[in-house]
Amino acid sequence: MVGFGGRSRRETEFTAFATSARRYLARTAYLLTGDQDRADELVQETLTRTYAAWDRVRLDDATGYARRVLVNLSIDERRRRRPIPTEWADRPFVDRAQDQVDDRDQAARILATLTPRQRRIVVLRYFDDYTEAQTAECLGISVGAVKSACSRALAGLRAQHDAPLGKGDQR
Repeated sequence: MVGFGGRSRRETEFTAFATSARRYLARTAYLLTGDQDRADELVQETLTRTYAAWDRVRLDDATGYARRVLVNLSIDERRRRRPIPTEWADRPFVDRAQDQVDDRDQAARILATLTPRQRRIVVLRYFDDYTEAQTAECLGISVGAVKSACSRALAGLRAQHDAPLGKGDQR
């Protein structure tokens, strides 16, 4: 069905979704990769794949669907053994829309010290507020694997950065 201005309802719904979700997906992609250009590529590919599947995506879970696509793409990219840039942790994150340095710079530097798997788990758990079960489901691993990897990651970050991290952290 073609709607206002020749656009189908599907296109209108997806455009509204993409507009509202792009900034969130960009933040998550940047935290997963640590590289703005790679993050931009991941977001574009995520939106392309989400659009291709839009007829199967539930509107109430479109962000969750896109996040899963994004995480899977970042895992696939890592499996292709694309080299991880070492210089990215030394440059600030610049939000191109606002052209200002964001607090994400510090978070990205800290996340750069984690393994890719630990980084994905910490991003989903503490930046995206996923539960352990949701994180496990999103990554296709057990809840126990999420717990142990998250525990090791946070312990390492505490030791390295000597600052309390995580929800409800008690020192």
